[in-house]
Amino acid sequence: MLCSRIRTALSARLDGEALPPGLTVHHLDDHLAGCRDCRRWEARARALTTALGDATAHEDEAAPAAVEALLAGLRTGRRAG
Repeated sequence: MLCSRIRTALSARLDGEALPPGLTVHHLDDHLAGCRDCRRWEARARALTTALGDATAHEDEAAPAAVEALLAGLRTGRRAG
C-alpha cells in the first residue's frame, strides 16, 4: 500500500474524521508496524497537532507569541525531501 494513502488516513484519524474508503484501523496499524517512515510521520503529525492545540488554546496576549514560536520551530526543523 502506498505510504501517501496511509498518511492521508492517519491525518484523518488524528482529526477525528472517517478513514478513506477501503482503509481500516487494522490496515493502518499493520502498515505502521512495518513502515518506520510512516511511524515517524505519524509521531511528527501528533506532535504538531498537540502543539497547535496548545498554542491556540489560550485567548490572551501570549497566544500570538506562542504561535510564532511554534512556526519558527517548524521552519527550522523542516527537512528537505
